[in-house]
Amino acid sequence: MSESTTVKPEEGQEQNPLFTWEGRPSLVQIIPLGLSHVLASAMGVVAPAMIIAGVCDLSAADETLLIQASLIMTGVASLLQLFPLFGRIGTGLPIIMGAAFAYVPVFQTIGADFGIGTILGAEIVGGIVAIVVGLFIKYIKHLFPAVVTGTVIFTIGLSLYPIAVRWMAGGEGTPMFGSPLNWLLAIITFIVVFILTNFTKGMLSQGSLLFGIIIGTIVSIPFGMLDLTNLADASWVALPGILHFQLDFAPAAMATAAIVYVVNCLQNMGGVAMTTNAVDHRIPTSREYTGGIVSLGIMSILGAFIGAIPQSTYEQNTGIIISNGVKNRLVFTFACIVFIVAGFLPKLAALLTCIPQPVLGGAVISVFATITVSGLDLIIEGGFTQRKKLIVGTSIALGLGIYHVSGCLAGPGMPEWVSSVFGASELVVSAICAIILNLVLPKDAEAIAEAEQARLETSEEPR
Repeated sequence: MSESTTVKPEEGQEQNPLFTWEGRPSLVQIIPLGLSHVLASAMGVVAPAMIIAGVCDLSAADETLLIQASLIMTGVASLLQLFPLFGRIGTGLPIIMGAAFAYVPVFQTIGADFGIGTILGAEIVGGIVAIVVGLFIKYIKHLFPAVVTGTVIFTIGLSLYPIAVRWMAGGEGTPMFGSPLNWLLAIITFIVVFILTNFTKGMLSQGSLLFGIIIGTIVSIPFGMLDLTNLADASWVALPGILHFQLDFAPAAMATAAIVYVVNCLQNMGGVAMTTNAVDHRIPTSREYTGGIVSLGIMSILGAFIGAIPQSTYEQNTGIIISNGVKNRLVFTFACIVFIVAGFLPKLAALLTCIPQPVLGGAVISVFATITVSGLDLIIEGGFTQRKKLIVGTSIALGLGIYHVSGCLAGPGMPEWVSSVFGASELVVSAICAIILNLVLPKDAEAIAEAEQARLETSEEPR
């Protein structure tokens, strides 16, 4: 990367168009910086689709379609942030959106019980919920302070670990599951990602996940673990099919998804706040919060028709802005175009399905750990008080406990829907419990200050 693409703001921000929103940097500057955002988020975009495809036992061709849809919707949803529709739907900020791991635990349960069509039906309902939340967010966000949002994100991270471990062991149900070779390959991949992330800079560090997967896949070749059958059967260029998967609407799935969408709306607010702080050193306006969440809902509804996993803000891309100071809209536009073009190339999507599962597991375990710790950061912000300990501990204990004790909500006399809604995922019970406890427990000094801040923001006139 040339020196001109890594200039820090304090070294020439006023003169360099890279550090302005509307500036016009050269293509030589745009391409490497745009690719750094692609590399930082590429595997995060496709991994949820691969997880859902495995749970729903989809064919290789259908898995390819899910990956295509996720790539395309990443580009489109991110463009909507850069260029808000009607000046209202979207944030007008340099935000990269991508398939969210937050939905994966719930969608795993829905997919295993009902199938991919029910997941996509729940996405539509969840998208409607997100739009409503976005329109009224400034009136209800006081229900979701940092301790509540942090508890839910922490629970999401914990619930994702078994996915990574199953992949590291080779994929549950495979003949070589748990073999030393699978674990060796997973550990090699993990070490590569760890070294690139922590001991390199620039594109090597930003693309550590992708580079780690490439190296791990190359290492797997001599052991005969790379199967390219799916690649041979895929076409070069194709559009993802509209309504390829028949939509289905199950009440329990819709109710569960609605709760997770509300929580993810709050997580999305955190991503917006992180971005405004990175580019302008300020808090977001009510319009930016609303635009971000409403666009999230709209993209979820549209994505359901082509099989895309719902989106969320990608904080790792905001981290790149923090590290290099570049916020130019054209840089992010280039990254969006790359994602959209990649989504129309089934060969590329099929190639991703060929990656050995131990390689994927070794790469994403660190991503899941980061999600968990980010939730912990929110929880302990301002101190880990006795009040917080009670909220977090009780919520996680009930959420994980009920989920892991099969049938505990399905005894004689218990309505069937109770188990379907509250026993299907760790997240639902944890979220509801955290919200209720935060409302009923006496507030300490920090909680009072946070509630007052929310009240002041609510009274703020939208800009």
